Parts: sequence; structure tokens; C-alpha cells
Amino acid sequence: MVKWLKVVAVSGLLLLTGCASNSSQWLYPPMAVPLQPSLQQEVQIARLSQLLQRQDLSDDVRAKMYYERGNYYDSVGLRDLARLDFDRSLNLNPRQPDVYNLLGVYFTEKREFDAAYDSFDSTLELDPANEYAERNRAIALYYGGRYDLAFEEMSKHYQDDPQDPFRALWLYIIELNVDPVAAVDKLKQRYDARSERWGWIMVAIMLEEVSEERALKAIVGATSDNQMLSQRLTEVYFYLGKRYQLQGDYANAISLYKLALSFNVYEYVEHRYSYMELGNIYKVLRQDQKKAALNKD
Repeated sequence: MVKWLKVVAVSGLLLLTGCASNSSQWLYPPMAVPLQPSLQQEVQIARLSQLLQRQDLSDDVRAKMYYERGNYYDSVGLRDLARLDFDRSLNLNPRQPDVYNLLGVYFTEKREFDAAYDSFDSTLELDPANEYAERNRAIALYYGGRYDLAFEEMSKHYQDDPQDPFRALWLYIIELNVDPVAAVDKLKQRYDARSERWGWIMVAIMLEEVSEERALKAIVGATSDNQMLSQRLTEVYFYLGKRYQLQGDYANAISLYKLALSFNVYEYVEHRYSYMELGNIYKVLRQDQKKAALNKD
């Protein structure tokens, strides 16, 4: 286990960006202050709730308000309230591709995969060029165990923008279940042809082309404010956790997924899917425990 994960539970650890004085390894994992609801978010939720009590609103205006309030609920982690508002919005105006896309992500988190596929299909019927729905549907197919379909969809999504590191990462993660050897070779080729976009450093981490310490120093050094640091650490800890999980190192993976959750970046899929990955790991560990108990008997 890397040294800096041994002290993840140390209290009061905020924005620590230095290294141990006598070691090139991190003594503590880089952290950020967890994001909290802003005054603007709270005011907007209260304002929209008050406006929605008016009786003279048209269905179209009321649908937009429910959608807007749902987005604010989602941004502060109140996902059940957000989902309720999105359902209300669709009841008033069913032709809203972005709402179907968000509901599809919620269904994926709940492992209600058939409902998720239907929601993403609805988005793409209304907006065939919706790239978020394309990616989210492929990810839902992956978590639903439909790897061949997920690979086909993510391959198409990747070809639309080969310089997007997140497309490359998810294509690699999915392809590992189809052709593991080819997946690694192709990701290396994509990394070698990379652009300067943010995110390729996470591909480097996944491929172990750069040390974790060096990558984290670069991320912290290039980040100017707490919100951006929270967002980038959410991403890097998720994909680093995925790497350890794929290697069978569940202890490190669990710690990293918990770190990804700790910054409260609720809108990011890396935050959302960290819960799913933790559930997948715990399921594997329970199965292993049951097998061990049976072997003892």
C-alpha cells in the first residue's frame, strides 16, 4: 500500500500539498476542503420554491422551474428531491433530452439498468447529438454487464473526439472486459498521441507512466482554488482507485473511492460512480468470505 494512504483518516487534513521532508513519497494524500452548499444555491432553491407556489404559471414555465430547482438540488447532493423535480418537469413537458439524461444517470446509480437505458434512448431520440447521453449509456451498459454493447457504443463515442482523455479512459475500462491485452496496447497508443488537454495525466497514472506522487504534485501545483482542486482530486482519486481495483488491490481502491467521495463534488460522474464501485468491491469481498467459510467447513 502506498505510504500516503496509511494516514487518510488523520483529522484536520486540509489542503496539505507538501511532501515529507526526508522522503520522496507523500506523507499525506493531497486534500481539499469539502465543498458546501453556497449561499447562491440556497437562495435559488428558496426562490424557485416560492415561485412554484404561484398559480398563474404556464406549464412550460413551471416545467423549466422544476428542472432548474432539480439541478440545484442535484448540485448539493439532494438527489431524491432532484429526481422528484425532474419527474414533475417531464410530466409538464416530456420533450426535454437533458432531463432524461440526468434521470438515466440516477437509474444507473440505483442499478435500475433497464430504466437507465430507456432514459438515455429518450435523450438520443430527442437529441441524437447529445454526447453526454452517449457516454452515460455506454457506462450504464458497462455497469449492467453488457460489455460488448458498451464497447461498441464507447468506441463510437471515442471516435467522435479521440483527444478527449475521459473517452479514452472509459473505452479502456470497458475494453478490459472484451480484450484485456488489446485494451492496454490501445490506451498506450492513445496516450502517445495525446493532446495538452487536462485529464491525460490520469491516463498516465492508469498506465503507470508517471508516479502517483509526481502526478499529484502536478495537479496540486496547477490548481489555483479549492473548488477546482476538489473537482480534480475527485477525478484523479476515482481513476486511481479504479486502477487499484483492476489490479485486485481492494484496500487501496476502497480508500481512494472514499477520498473521491469526500469532496462533495456531487455533479461529477466520478463521485456518483464511486458508490457503485464500492458496492462492487464489497460484493466481491462478501463472496470471497462465503467461499472461505465453505472451505473451512
